[in-house]
Amino acid sequence: MATPYTPSQTYIDEFNSVDYFKTYYHPEEGTLTGDWLNFVLQNLHGTFTSGGVKGDILIDFGAGPTIYHLLSACEAFNNIITSDFLEQNRAQLQKWLRNDSDALDWTPIVKFVCELEGNSDSETCKKKEEKLRRTVTKVVKCDALKKNPYESVEMPQADCLISCLCLEAPCKDVESFTNALRNLKVFLKPGGHIIIQSVLNCTYYYVGQKRFSCLTISKEDLEAAFKEAGYEIVKLKVVPYTQKPRIDISDYKGFYFVHARKPSAKGK
Repeated sequence: MATPYTPSQTYIDEFNSVDYFKTYYHPEEGTLTGDWLNFVLQNLHGTFTSGGVKGDILIDFGAGPTIYHLLSACEAFNNIITSDFLEQNRAQLQKWLRNDSDALDWTPIVKFVCELEGNSDSETCKKKEEKLRRTVTKVVKCDALKKNPYESVEMPQADCLISCLCLEAPCKDVESFTNALRNLKVFLKPGGHIIIQSVLNCTYYYVGQKRFSCLTISKEDLEAAFKEAGYEIVKLKVVPYTQKPRIDISDYKGFYFVHARKPSAKGK
């Protein structure tokens, strides 16, 4: 059964941030705590250490209510601006940044990233959380479907822009995905990096009992979209999903990682 495209208003009205966390990231129940987290966190660790991607400002586009993808970035950038379309997701991000008692608990994932960095004792993990909280300087609204995705706030040009599990939700087709990539380019300095990670060939995903559509995208679509949007692809990696599919949750077939750059030459 095809999933009808989910419009923005449905997300505003029906996307539950806590249900999203429970469905995908809860330490015992979350369906993305295995292959996906290993894939994304190891890619980011490598990119921001041996990969040499670092600088002053990093923009995080479409964070949802999550912070896991920023745990390595806070070691490589001085300032992180995170963002999401939904007010309920931005509220959850603010709760975690304030260390509220009812904030979503990312402790097991913090520990995993600290293990990648060589030390995961409780004091090191606590310092990692504190560092990320200091490094995230703003939480702002974004909209992938607008020519200026940050029209409500003045944004600096960044050394790097990162996005995980975002663009396939608002984008109805590969053309709108390509346009979103093109519109994000203005927020990068010449030679700046863009890192996108998400799922391949997915048509839907559930948040609690609510079903949302997902843009079905392939490796070939990704290559074409980044090139048409004017980026130079540095690395593109795809891996198949090897576990038994949970069709009651989603139907993705694999994961992808794209590291690309905005050309340094003027006029591109």
